Amino acid sequence: MSVPELDPPSLYAKREPIFPKRVQGRFRRLKWVVMAVTLAIYYVTPWLRWDRGPNMPDQAVLVDLANRRFFFFWIEIWPHEFYFVAGLLVMAGLGLFLFTSALGRVWCGYACPQTVWTDLFILVERWIEGDRNNRIRLHRQRWNAQKIRLTAVKWTAWLLIALLTGGAWVFYFTDAPTLLHNLLAGQAHPVAYITIAILTGTTFLFGGFAREQICIYACPWPRIQAAMMDEDTLTVGYRDWRGEPRGKAARASAAPDPRGDCIDCMACVNVCPMGIDIRDGQQMECITCALCIDACDEIMDRIGKPRGLVGYLALSDETAERAGAHPRPVLKHVLRPRTLLYFTLWSGIGAALVVALFLRSAVDLNVTPVRNPLFVTLSDGSIRNTYEVRLRNKEHEATVYRISVRGADTEPLLLAIEGAQGDRVEVPADQTLERRLYLTAPAGAALAGRATQPIELIVENLDQPARASVATVFHGKE
Repeated sequence: MSVPELDPPSLYAKREPIFPKRVQGRFRRLKWVVMAVTLAIYYVTPWLRWDRGPNMPDQAVLVDLANRRFFFFWIEIWPHEFYFVAGLLVMAGLGLFLFTSALGRVWCGYACPQTVWTDLFILVERWIEGDRNNRIRLHRQRWNAQKIRLTAVKWTAWLLIALLTGGAWVFYFTDAPTLLHNLLAGQAHPVAYITIAILTGTTFLFGGFAREQICIYACPWPRIQAAMMDEDTLTVGYRDWRGEPRGKAARASAAPDPRGDCIDCMACVNVCPMGIDIRDGQQMECITCALCIDACDEIMDRIGKPRGLVGYLALSDETAERAGAHPRPVLKHVLRPRTLLYFTLWSGIGAALVVALFLRSAVDLNVTPVRNPLFVTLSDGSIRNTYEVRLRNKEHEATVYRISVRGADTEPLLLAIEGAQGDRVEVPADQTLERRLYLTAPAGAALAGRATQPIELIVENLDQPARASVATVFHGKE
């Protein structure tokens, strides 16, 4: 008799949707404030205006890809100044290290775009379908007219939010009012429609359906945050020495109650957007949103127990707290060598960027010697070198510059600029001018008889103290 083959067990479990319960408290209010501020900044910023004069964009924040420039209010960043952007990215990374080292994953819990938009989608879901129990009941019931209607309304609201999100992003890359008119008239570039469609789809999917799965499976930060944290990091945790053993609240009695403060009400679990139980200890899925603190504090108030059963704590204080002593002050955890080092690096880079921003010149010069050939011998025996010159005017008005040469034995050099009279050249506002520059050493001059001679090309604004220089060489006969 043959034995039937059994199917191998599945290694994957079907995802159970999470329906966080509504909660009130100081951390929930803080999350509302952060969500309102960050969403307002994202949606409103492209519509802010900033007068930069004629022939210049008046959008306060603009990534001008066509002209390869970035505008941020009064600051204008050119492609060769990308080190400012790189410096800001380094500061963002150090800031993330700083906050994680001090307070765990507060970025993930409060300001991460995935968290902000998921919070917004859950808020809309709660308005339409009701609080946790109603949403669970609706999820489990069969499809009927009510479920179809509520789901259609919810998805429509989500789709509108996602469309606004994708639309707001493209407004950062061109004039917002003009682009909006072109989008509504069907005259915008196909790239704009494609970008909006992609961002709308991803926002709708990530905020409405994927939610905590993005944090757990797609985001790399949970897996590297441990390197930023130590025993002095303040993070959300459960004080099991006070809460265990768990049990339902008992009526008043003269006999001592051996049970802990935790009444196993599951309030901390029901409000968690990640679907975890904070009483199981620190977990990778925890985003330190602290909603479980609000939920537990509310229950403690109801049963007459002190708050803090779930709260911010550090591992280094566990021994003292178990013995009944008070934990160290928060500042002693926040202000320690690691966080001070991160803050010093962060502020040092920021200060360097500010200094570089105010010290940069309004004119930029780039000089490239033409090397094929290195020099040309003219009919009268003089030696001529050719240079490719790129002169960038960062002013918002046309400017006349004078180009000169300096160095040992450069006095006999004759300077000529392609398409210009003498040593002066006019560069339009916010433009880059490319010209060939010729330096000629008369026959018999010292420069003409040397293989190479270091020289310096200098460009000066005739009206303002703007100046730039580039070191190069003059090639002569050996």
